[in-house]
Amino acid sequence: MANKLKKIPNHIAIIMDGNGRWATKRGLPRNLGHKAGVKAVEKTIDACLKFGIKYCTFFAFSTENWKRSKEEVDGIFALLRDYISKNDNIFLKKKVRLSSIGLLDPFPDDLKSALENMKRKTQDFDNLTITFALNYGGRDDIVRAVNSLIKAGETEVTEEKLSASLDTKMLPDPDFIIRTSGEKRVSNFLLYQMAYSEFYFPKLYWPDFDEKQLLKALKVFQKRKRRYGGLN
Repeated sequence: MANKLKKIPNHIAIIMDGNGRWATKRGLPRNLGHKAGVKAVEKTIDACLKFGIKYCTFFAFSTENWKRSKEEVDGIFALLRDYISKNDNIFLKKKVRLSSIGLLDPFPDDLKSALENMKRKTQDFDNLTITFALNYGGRDDIVRAVNSLIKAGETEVTEEKLSASLDTKMLPDPDFIIRTSGEKRVSNFLLYQMAYSEFYFPKLYWPDFDEKQLLKALKVFQKRKRRYGGLN
């Protein structure tokens, strides 16, 4: 089916919404929803490889997620740590590069160590780049970029200088933003970078997302006319 798709987005970015509601609907603890969400990440990575998508960014933990209970936050950290440190099968065997955006300073040392270790191991791979947005917020990204330019002595900010100072400086802007659960908002994700992104809001919760659902999204993307402010 991949060869029948005329337009493959180079970079998709996903707001993985609905893990907790998926679990609550089934009478399960919220962290079991996050655990099921990890499986959806694995399925999506395999689907991206199949369809020839080169970049996929997952909104894994936002600057606002610290407001959640300590139990839920600690559970998310444990899942991330286990996923990154135990997934040589995905990252190394399939030659998938791992990267991250966001300010990692507040994260546990063992999680930061696991993440940096996998980044080093996969830094030369180019089949697919997976980026986890961790302690990431679009406004925070912009503010930190501007402050870095001020600290460097810049007196005038241009789009080029700002783009080169954002966390995403090594990534192309996303072509396609997907948010699951049916909610229609961007929640402080990639605010500067999504200026000309296409959006898709499926109603299903994130744990139910898989190759079939990504293909459905890509078929929607085929119908979009991207003018970038101009005319066809």
